[in-house]
Amino acid sequence: MTAGTTAATAAGSAPARELAALPKAHLHVHLEGAMRPATLTDLARAAGRPAPPVGNSCSFPEFLRLYDAATALIRTPDDLRRLVREVVEDAAADGAVWVEPHVYPTRYASALVPSLDTEEAVLELVIDEAARTAERLGIGAGILVSALRHADPAEAVRLAELAARYAGSGVVAFGLAADESLFPPEPFAAAFAVARDAGLISAPHAGELAGPASVYGALDALGAHRLCHGVRAVEDPALVERLARDEIVLDVCPTSNLLLEVVPSLDEHPLARLLDAGVRCTLNGDDPLLFGPGLLSEFELARGTLGLSDDQLAAMARTSIEASGAPPALVASGVAGVDTWLAS
Repeated sequence: MTAGTTAATAAGSAPARELAALPKAHLHVHLEGAMRPATLTDLARAAGRPAPPVGNSCSFPEFLRLYDAATALIRTPDDLRRLVREVVEDAAADGAVWVEPHVYPTRYASALVPSLDTEEAVLELVIDEAARTAERLGIGAGILVSALRHADPAEAVRLAELAARYAGSGVVAFGLAADESLFPPEPFAAAFAVARDAGLISAPHAGELAGPASVYGALDALGAHRLCHGVRAVEDPALVERLARDEIVLDVCPTSNLLLEVVPSLDEHPLARLLDAGVRCTLNGDDPLLFGPGLLSEFELARGTLGLSDDQLAAMARTSIEASGAPPALVASGVAGVDTWLAS
């Protein structure tokens, strides 16, 4: 029984709908950032290193340092398989019918022992393990291949070409991560053109560490269908109107925004304002290893702290499934499940 259920029952009202039973998709979740803390401890012990501290508010550079420290503990193909398997398992446990981990395959090419000596080999391992685990659990999984904005844009083109070769065979989206305040989106236009031409969803980060200009750039230069974060669009009313009109989806992560000081407090988080303005949003964990809450916990926070209604939560869950790279049959069954949950 959840805290929300307990509170409602104690107050004498009908029990709250169980949020774990709400079908949803987890679209904004970074593979290494969703590592289980127990797995981090196991990998650190095996490597003879201290586990990096996680779960604290920090600057973005410190966040990147901790993320890289956790990633460095993944030293074998079996470690990588374990990570993928557990990320998919955790999504399913939170009620996800679909999960799209963000993966940067360059990170592991030639870095594991025994070696996966190409980005293709890394990506194939991730696709295989995600598909195997999802099938076992009765959900779906697709991969978002991500480029890094502090790397050469030529690398992004190469990664987009790699992602395009696996479009329809496990890869569903292409993204762009890291600090948008230092690296604007426009130099990556060619890479995203390759990805879009292959039918992949364009889902770059924008509107997190930089303001509306980064969102305009992601829309105009990268042809974004979804924006990871995007919450600082609220600073520009005309941009909010455009997002609503063009049905651009924001993959929002409230706890991440709080701990990285994108917002000063949860009371001031713009999610409710964006929803009221007609912007389609989804809820996500971003990097649960470093920030704490996973997918289900973010839904519980949205209900209990942000004060969102079950209608709003259901709308975000429905959007997450419809905006995902899931096959049509899964989308249809997932949306029907949302309607059933809301009618319960």
